[in-house]
Amino acid sequence: MKKLKIAIIGGGSSYTPEIIEGFIKRKDELPLGEIYLVDIEAGEEKLNIVGSLAKRMVKKAGLDIDVVLTLDRREAIKGADFVVTQFRVGGLEARARDERFPLKYDVLGQETTGPGGFAKALRTIPVMMNICKDIKELSPEAWLINFTNPSGLVTEAINKYTDIKCIGLCNVPIHMKMDIAAMLDVDSKDVYVDFIGLNHLVWGRKAYVKEKDVTKLVIEKLQDGASLSMKNISDLKWDGDFLNALGMIPCPYHRYFYMTDRLLKEEKEAAKQGAGGTRAEIVKKVEERLFELYKDENLQEKPKELEKRGGAYYSDAAVSLISAIYNDKKEIHTVNTLNKGTVKELPYDSVIETNCLIDRRGATPLNIKEEVPAEILGLMQAVKSYEVLAAEAAVKGDKQKALLALSVHPLVPSVSVAKDLLRDLLEINKEYLTQFK
Repeated sequence: MKKLKIAIIGGGSSYTPEIIEGFIKRKDELPLGEIYLVDIEAGEEKLNIVGSLAKRMVKKAGLDIDVVLTLDRREAIKGADFVVTQFRVGGLEARARDERFPLKYDVLGQETTGPGGFAKALRTIPVMMNICKDIKELSPEAWLINFTNPSGLVTEAINKYTDIKCIGLCNVPIHMKMDIAAMLDVDSKDVYVDFIGLNHLVWGRKAYVKEKDVTKLVIEKLQDGASLSMKNISDLKWDGDFLNALGMIPCPYHRYFYMTDRLLKEEKEAAKQGAGGTRAEIVKKVEERLFELYKDENLQEKPKELEKRGGAYYSDAAVSLISAIYNDKKEIHTVNTLNKGTVKELPYDSVIETNCLIDRRGATPLNIKEEVPAEILGLMQAVKSYEVLAAEAAVKGDKQKALLALSVHPLVPSVSVAKDLLRDLLEINKEYLTQFK
């Protein structure tokens, strides 16, 4: 049997023990021969620390897998069967700037949503285009599994401007499924959620436990204090009247659109605390503690503290997706993939987040029988318009498209504010945004 080669770009990430654990758990499903962890020079120290832990984890599991640490991306990609991307251009320092710079215009600062997410996409997409060139040359049959945020927007750019086989991934849908299972005290395997929307803008239209529709019960639980959130998002409670009117289950990120005023107030107060107040600055401290743990030569497993980083269920999402493709499982996964008419109200060639059949062919969306209801359609279309323009701006270095992208985003109040935001983000990120020169 041919042994598989996996390339993980951003191998020095604090998330890496999570995906290594995922491969170990699925050792009987995936005949792995090599896992290449690749990073850039600036991340070499972290790569060595987390890579050493990965090797100890594999050794403890008794697996014959070579874990290779390298700064040579092309070496990692050459001959790979799967390429996983989990990197952050500019590191947490860039994320902290993304979270702060919109606030002076009374606009939310967030790493994947709004102007902050736009800045991250502009830094990330050109790097991803170069990675895709390497894949095309060195392993054209490889699957690219993208976990790099903003995942849906990055996946849109890859699918629109390259011919690489790519599926985008996010842990929000699986997180929602696990939270629903916990609030109803049932096995998560018995929970099915009918997801439709975009990355970080996905709704659960219906939730089922086995064959029973439990959507109303979940909405009642949310009004009764049950949590459906993420580590990186304030667990503000939903308005009961709104949830009853919506009749669907919003994702944690919907708070940025449905509770904008409250989250903006929270962010501005956090930013006033100086260094250490924003989510990026909190995560930086968490990461420092994690890497101190990772240095311990006696540590041979993923530490519980990693859950505080916000990457819960990453291994289940990423590695089970890889296994479903490799083993032709025909399982249902919630992923980011080409629309292809699934949501008739969105462009055919745009990327959506929805339930898909996963097999050797990749992701086949489960067709939505009804029209998307007006309750969610407008917001979905507005954000998709932003994503289409943002992807083009990032790939082509087009300032006009960049201005339009910000101008149509629901969280940006006016064109004049969009111009100010664009000016600032281009200046703050000029060392990364060479496509605009």
